[in-house]
Amino acid sequence: MKDNRRGFIKKSAAAAAAVSVAGLGSCTNTVKSTKSRPYVRDAGIKFTELMSIDSPRVPFCKMLDINYAVSGVIRMQGVSPWDPEAIKATKAAWEKKGIKWLVVEGPPTLGTKTKLGLEGRDEEISNFITFMKNLKQYGDVDIICYNWMPVISWARTNTDYVGRGGALMLEFDYSKMQEAPLTEYGEISKEHLWDTLEYFVKAVMPEAEKIGMRLSMHADDPQVDVIQGISRIMNTVGNYERLLAMYPKRCNSVTLCQANFATMPDLVDIPSLIRKWGTDVISFVHFRNIRDLSGGARPSTHFTETFHDEGDLDMYEAMKAYYDIGFNGPMRPDHVPVLATEIEAGMRGGYTTLGMLYAVGYMRGLAEAVAKEGRKS
Repeated sequence: MKDNRRGFIKKSAAAAAAVSVAGLGSCTNTVKSTKSRPYVRDAGIKFTELMSIDSPRVPFCKMLDINYAVSGVIRMQGVSPWDPEAIKATKAAWEKKGIKWLVVEGPPTLGTKTKLGLEGRDEEISNFITFMKNLKQYGDVDIICYNWMPVISWARTNTDYVGRGGALMLEFDYSKMQEAPLTEYGEISKEHLWDTLEYFVKAVMPEAEKIGMRLSMHADDPQVDVIQGISRIMNTVGNYERLLAMYPKRCNSVTLCQANFATMPDLVDIPSLIRKWGTDVISFVHFRNIRDLSGGARPSTHFTETFHDEGDLDMYEAMKAYYDIGFNGPMRPDHVPVLATEIEAGMRGGYTTLGMLYAVGYMRGLAEAVAKEGRKS
């Protein structure tokens, strides 16, 4: 399987610069469910939630039988987050709650110095390698979700977009960011970010492969080409294939954040991409929906996030595609609306409790449907 994947990635890299909608379409639907399978709850997927150990969402997750966590590392005075003591403490705290720590999202010691190639990046990278090794040894975690968005992470221009029934959604309108000033780092080109990413990949991926760690790249969010002078490079399928070609092994993998990929200019559709890449590439999923408000621009320059059941993506077909490729890794809801009592409490953002509860119930229903249909096929 590794040899097959290596050959696929090499071929993809050679064509990455000329990727088109038509060309991508010819490579889709390469993985299909051809045999019936015994029914497995949640279609075999490990439903997870992003939360800290003291989050109010933890008891809700236990009630919902979500027994996997995506989290960072407990901060301890005098202890670095990549030290064994911090990692052991985090694992133990989750185990005490009856939850398995499955994914680190937003790892420590991978910051601006590494992504912009500044002085001190070698120390950051060395600490990152130490973190990987200790996380695997003492935390029993084998997926790290990271991104290549220096200085400005995911961005929205409005947290009060009024959606269904008065629920509050996150909105992005690129026109409202056009006059935003450059950051202190000035203009950062795509070529420079490719250089820094390749430097990181060459240093880190061989070590990740040795220990069985999967580094899972999250897409730029939003998908626009530049924000406040800082370019974005993880914003097309072709660019992802360029990343995968740098080190064509399972350790070099993808967080398929559906809403981000949905606005990429060279995407056919989400289910086709899932079947094209399969589990050798996809290690982690953010199950999220979105509605384009830009009139069809790609990447979208104006969008709002939605309830999971009302956006532009066909979530049933996406879940069916994950089932068809045999995906059994972690999947979490992402960027949920803010609902009534939470609005009254002044809450904002995409990680509130009530929206998460609705999303998980919706996801579990989809998973049951595709798994039972698979049993009959």
